[in-house]
Amino acid sequence: MRPSEEIALSFDANPALSALQQKRAPGFVPQPAFRPPMMPTGVGPGGTSAGLPFLSFDVGSSSSVPPPRVGSYGGNGGFGAFEDEAPLLEELGINPSQITRKTLAVLNPFRANPDLHEDADLSGPFMFCLLFGLCQLLAGKFHFGIILGWGSLASLFMYAVFNLLAGRTGSLDLYRCCSLVGYCVIPMIVFSALSIFIPQQGAFSFILALLTVLWCTRSCTSLLVVLAPYADEHRYLVSYACIVIYSAFALLVIF
Repeated sequence: MRPSEEIALSFDANPALSALQQKRAPGFVPQPAFRPPMMPTGVGPGGTSAGLPFLSFDVGSSSSVPPPRVGSYGGNGGFGAFEDEAPLLEELGINPSQITRKTLAVLNPFRANPDLHEDADLSGPFMFCLLFGLCQLLAGKFHFGIILGWGSLASLFMYAVFNLLAGRTGSLDLYRCCSLVGYCVIPMIVFSALSIFIPQQGAFSFILALLTVLWCTRSCTSLLVVLAPYADEHRYLVSYACIVIYSAFALLVIF
């Protein structure tokens, strides 16, 4: 039986396909179905697959390729080594050891060390303002904004008062004034921490507030008189301004 007759018999069950087969030429021979060629399974020389000549799994041949270079940051300009970089606190202008020495100097009310405050900074005062606000928060008072605002206004007030008193000889800059007012608030932080454990608006609390105000005033006046030229002759007026400033902070702690 010819192939065309076999195909005709296989499509008898389908009338449409049988009619289509009858219309074809008598000598028509259908082409066989397409089958992809089988990939050879052998492995060629050099460890490469014979069917995939573009892939190479030869580990030994890769030893001839040099590894990529990793540059280092130095004088020739590349990527850097962290040993050559300055500490982050130093880049930000924060000196923890200097802040510690200034803090200990302010805590001694009987001896002022003005040499430490020649280099003014604001990192220490800002930290002490946040610590002051944290002590107030532990007492149930949210005074962070008030403390920062009053500290800024107190520095402006001290700057204006001193330069008005000194006249043309006044050379106290605002940056140094902010530094002094901020560092001398440390005794007030101690008072704020102690007020958590003592009854407020009592006689002992008012006596402790008075001693704290005198402590802050003495520290700030002693440093200001030494650091600013021609300030010794205005010592008492500067002390009065300091009393006003730190009394406001003391009232904030009590009430």
